[in-house]
Amino acid sequence: MKCPYCGNLDNKVIDSRLTDSSDSIRRRRVCQTCGKRFTTYERLELIAVIKKDGTRQPFDRNKILSGLTRACIKRNISKKVLEQIVYYIEGEIRNLPSGEISTKEIGNLVLQRLRNLDKVAYIRFASVYKQFDDIEQFTSELSKLKNS
Repeated sequence: MKCPYCGNLDNKVIDSRLTDSSDSIRRRRVCQTCGKRFTTYERLELIAVIKKDGTRQPFDRNKILSGLTRACIKRNISKKVLEQIVYYIEGEIRNLPSGEISTKEIGNLVLQRLRNLDKVAYIRFASVYKQFDDIEQFTSELSKLKNS
């Protein structure tokens, strides 16, 4: 962190606390060169999810976990495994340079993980995510899964 008074990069954090709104961290710092104190604020960068209709919403990992849980009902898959999948997907999303991701891309990330985990859960999730309209779309997806 650069000192606003002398421009030196050598400073020390003397106090850290959450702000009243709990959406950022307030840090009191002291410059090691000039000795002056200053305050910095750190905020978590939010990821925007672009919906099909073009609207943007903040990323919510619970929505992915909810979809995975519904797809894995009555399958022998623990909640811990599902949380690991969500953790992996969230990590990939946070590493994106743009700070935005479409729901289509999120769905594809989920499908990649489910394909390797459980074929039935994969088909359940795909049928909702890809919005199958008829039996032909369903059987086409089944044949793709069978041939892979």
